[in-house]
Formats: sequence, structure tokens, C-alpha cells
Amino acid sequence: MLLTTILLWSLNLSVTKYVLDQGLEPLSYASVRYGLAGAIFIVIALVAERTLRIERRHAATLLLATALIWLNQVCFVYALDATTASTIGLLIGTIPIFAALFGVALGRETLTSRFWLAAVISAIGVSFVAVGSAGHVSGGYGGILLGLVTAATWAAYSVAVTPLMQTYSPSHVSAIVISGAWVLIALVGLPVTREQDWNVGWEVWVLLVLATLGPLVLTNILWFRVLHRIGPARATLAANLQPFVAAVLAVILLSETLALAQIAGGALIAVGIVVARRRTAPAQAA
Repeated sequence: MLLTTILLWSLNLSVTKYVLDQGLEPLSYASVRYGLAGAIFIVIALVAERTLRIERRHAATLLLATALIWLNQVCFVYALDATTASTIGLLIGTIPIFAALFGVALGRETLTSRFWLAAVISAIGVSFVAVGSAGHVSGGYGGILLGLVTAATWAAYSVAVTPLMQTYSPSHVSAIVISGAWVLIALVGLPVTREQDWNVGWEVWVLLVLATLGPLVLTNILWFRVLHRIGPARATLAANLQPFVAAVLAVILLSETLALAQIAGGALIAVGIVVARRRTAPAQAA
């Protein structure tokens, strides 16, 4: 289940990049994809739990999570539109570092010198990726910045929804958050969607559906089952393979190229993640 999740997450980058290159505008693609995913999660949650009710005390957190997913998806599609799937795949490796920083900001973790060393190593790796890709990629450093915001917003979302998982199922949270994010995406992308030429070929539509059912729906189910089966420590350690797998798939499927600087940067990001495995100590009670 874990390897399937990693493969689908990694494949999503190449599939999305290909679909955007075939004529779908970023917000048009996101609107259709999230609309379909939101409908699927609503059905799953209603069938399994018979309700989508939330407690009033969790409303603010869910609104924040919805806004973060909206920003994450907008940055994700525009990042892939501006730069290569392999570059974004490498930048995704910074998610654990961002997650630790947000955990500290919320008082859930305290940082050690080991973490700061890992953060510096990862930052150097990101700069290598940027230098190696900006010179020959449309969008240049703008695409790199969007890729970093994509990683940061996903990390912030993960930290924000973690406490909710003690009360609600993943499908319940996804039904609310993804549906809400779709509303925001659809509203922002309405002018583009109206002008979109939807005659893009059946292959693109098949890939869009697969990108929804696999990386959005199926992985949500598999990932939380994996966390229950083998624990978060082992699962997240293996999930660190995703940036490397995503970059390799982009090279194979899209004939993208990786500069030496990008490869070195990806290696440094990976080293930073490994160093940060013991990055924090539990926060002491007052």
C-alpha cells in the first residue's frame, strides 16, 4: 500500500504536466479535478458515516485547511505550468522541513541544532535545484517559488488537520476540505474556465480522471491505512522516496532532463531530511 501511494503521488506530477501541455489551462484542470474528487469523497463519507456534520469548535480549523488546500492546488498547477515535473518533484522534498517549522510555530515541537543543520542543508539543495533549472525552464525562478509554496502549504495543511483526525475520519475531512477548496478554485478560475477549449482529446480526459481517482482519492485511503499498520515514523521515512521517484518518472515519461546541479540539489534535500529524522524533542509541559 505504501509503495502504491508513493508511485501514484509521483506519477501525478508527470500526468498533470502532460495534461497542461495538451491545452488545459491550470485552473480549468484544477476545477474539474477537485470537483470530481469532492463529489467522490462526499459519497464515501455519507455511505460510511451517514453524516458530514462537524463540531462548531472545529469550524475555524477546517476553514484554514480549506484555504491552505486551495492555495496549494493553485500553486501546484501553475508551478507545473511554469517549470518541469522533475524540478517540482525535487522541491517537494522540502515538505518535512516546512512541517517541522510549522509544528514549532504551533508549539507542538521544539527544534534542536540537528534540525537547523538539516534546514541549512535542504536550503542549499533548493538553491542548487533553482540554479540548475531556471536557466532552461520557462517561468524560471517564478516556477521555483511556486513549487516551494506548494510544499509549504501542503506541510501547513498536514499540521493543521492532524488534530482533527482524532475526531473525524480522513474521508470526512477530505469531503469538507476538498469540496470547499473546489468552490474557491472554481470561483477564481471562472473567467479562464469559460474561455477554455474543452476539445482536448479523450486521452486527456482519461488521464484527468485517473489523476483524480489515484493520487487524490485512492492515496488518501491507502496512506491512512499505512499509518495505522506500520506507524508514521516508518511510513514517512519511506515516503521520502517520492521526490526521487517523481523526478525519475518525469525523465522517463516526459523526456525531461536533469542538470547536475538539480541532481546535487535533490541529493542535498534528501540528506537534510535524513539528518532531520531526529530533529525535535517533545515540547515540555508548562
